[in-house]
Amino acid sequence: MMFDLSGMTALVTGGSGGLGSAIAKSLSAQGARLALSGSNVDKLESFRVSLGGDHVALSCNLSDGAAVDQLVPQALEALGGKLDILVNNAGVTRDNLLMRMKDEEFEEVVAINLEAAFRLMRAAARPMMKARFGRIISITSVVAVTGNPGQANYVASKAGLIGMTKAVAQELASRGITANCIAPGFMNSAMTEALNDQQRDAILSKIPLGAMGSGEDIGAAAAYLASREAGYVTGQTLHVNGGMAML
Repeated sequence: MMFDLSGMTALVTGGSGGLGSAIAKSLSAQGARLALSGSNVDKLESFRVSLGGDHVALSCNLSDGAAVDQLVPQALEALGGKLDILVNNAGVTRDNLLMRMKDEEFEEVVAINLEAAFRLMRAAARPMMKARFGRIISITSVVAVTGNPGQANYVASKAGLIGMTKAVAQELASRGITANCIAPGFMNSAMTEALNDQQRDAILSKIPLGAMGSGEDIGAAAAYLASREAGYVTGQTLHVNGGMAML
């Protein structure tokens, strides 16, 4: 089987959310054993049970730096001392126009979307370097490269992930560790389901494939980047957006 992850372990943040759960399902289907992290303990635990297999749930508030620093050690302990794959998937939005955006709205988005990813990469690098193997995957967004009004904070955090990933990819390459991003376009989610027909049509008209993406599309990209077959791919951003932005 191509992209076989049997015997590999992974930490996935935002593990019970729409994209996070799809990524978790995809990695698990390829044979990886997962530590799922999230802030909603009940939701996380019920997803872990529904996934079947020998996975673990670890609650973590990603806006708390000290808690984030404990997450990789906790995952290592739960997964038998090795961590092959880190997926920085958790993210929040606090949209507002620039003139109205509060300091807290900027700080919270950057803390969760960018700083937590930095802390987790820093912690995961140690066991990965020792093993001379690792896959770091961060979920960014198409808006990181196109911009989006009302999202200065979110776009800054997601663009920061792309730049940070390139630096980390260069630092860790000699140890057999790759670092890449996945940039989803418009995905089917609770947020997009709340759109009216006019709003939905306006979005679809910008997507050459004429449909929004699904969690499975992102899960498949994550399984590829996590695999041994993707060992020559590093410092890249894989755009999964139906052709909406061709970069």
